[in-house]
Amino acid sequence: MLIYIIRHGETDGNTQGYFQGWTNDPLNERGRALAALTGRALRGVRFDACLSSPLDRARETAEIILRESDNGGVVVTTDARLKEVCLGDWERKKFRPGEREIDGEQLKLFFENPFLLGGFPNGETVGEVCARTQSLLKELLRRDDGKTILLVTHGFAARAMLNCLYDEDGKRDFWHGRVPPNCAVNIVEGVGGAGRLIAEDRVYAKE
Repeated sequence: MLIYIIRHGETDGNTQGYFQGWTNDPLNERGRALAALTGRALRGVRFDACLSSPLDRARETAEIILRESDNGGVVVTTDARLKEVCLGDWERKKFRPGEREIDGEQLKLFFENPFLLGGFPNGETVGEVCARTQSLLKELLRRDDGKTILLVTHGFAARAMLNCLYDEDGKRDFWHGRVPPNCAVNIVEGVGGAGRLIAEDRVYAKE
C-alpha cells in the first residue's frame, strides 16, 4: 500500500508568522493555488480513500487536491488524529525575531528539538501528538490492503507521525532538517504491516 501524507496549503498565519495549532484558519489564495498545483502534479495517482484533519485549512486542501488530481469522486473523511498539535497558550502568538511573543529559549527548543521542550502550556505534549498521529499510521499499515490513501494534515503533526519511521536521529531532530513546506508530500510504502518512507517533502507546487 501507499500512504501520501501532505501538509495543508498556505494560510495567513504562515505568512504573518504566528502559531496556529488548533486555531481554525482557512487557506489564503496562494494556499488554494498551491493545493491546486499539487493536485495537478498528482494526476495519475488513484486514491482509494482520503482522511483529513478536521481543521478547515487541511480539509480544503484535501478537497482541492482530490478535484485537481481527477479523484473528485473520493470522499474526504475527517479524523481528529490528524489535527495539528494543540499549542494551548501559544496559539496565535507571533514567533519571528522582532515580533516574538514567546520566550526565546522555549522557541529555540521548539524549532531545534521539541522533544526537549516536552509540551505546551495548557496544550498537548510532544509525546501525545506522536502517539495519536502514529496510531492512525500504524492502523493503516496493519491493514496492508494494497490501497493508496491520501492523508492531509499539518506541519508538526506530519513530523510527529513520521517520527517512528525516521532513523535514530529522529529522536534528536524532530523536524528532520526543516519544517515541511506547505503542500509538501511524504510517501510511505506499507508492506507486511511495516512502513518505509520512500519520498520526503516533495514539493510539486512550483509556481
